[in-house]
Amino acid sequence: MSWVLSNRPNYGGVRVSEQKPRKTIWSKYGFLWVTLGLFLVSLVGHWIFAWYAFVSEQLQHGQSPEVQEFVIQTTRDTLENWQSEFLQLVWQVSGLALLYHIGSPQSKDGNDRLEEKIDLILKAVDKDAEKEIAKLDRAYLRD
Repeated sequence: MSWVLSNRPNYGGVRVSEQKPRKTIWSKYGFLWVTLGLFLVSLVGHWIFAWYAFVSEQLQHGQSPEVQEFVIQTTRDTLENWQSEFLQLVWQVSGLALLYHIGSPQSKDGNDRLEEKIDLILKAVDKDAEKEIAKLDRAYLRD
């Protein structure tokens, strides 16, 4: 077995199994790039289909489509949509974080009863249980 381990190929004095792949900016921030790509595709798609809808609407009214009017209208619609989504998301994230922080009943994990039972067992078997429980409470920020 030692012959197999000693004969593993190594490159630059480091065994292949010990080499770590280099993290490029593409792999390190992969989620960001995928999200950015999806965002750009959806934004371009929104503007393309908005242009077709705008031209159709202008022709129905007997007007010629003007790029300046299209840009203003589509920018307004885009920002209005972003504002609505952003405010909704901010409220959901900050509201849930606040409720979790203040300890609302919906955010509790339900371990209080279990902790009390374990405290009772510890008190029954250890004479220094109060000290140990106090240490644990300080370490894990238990109220």
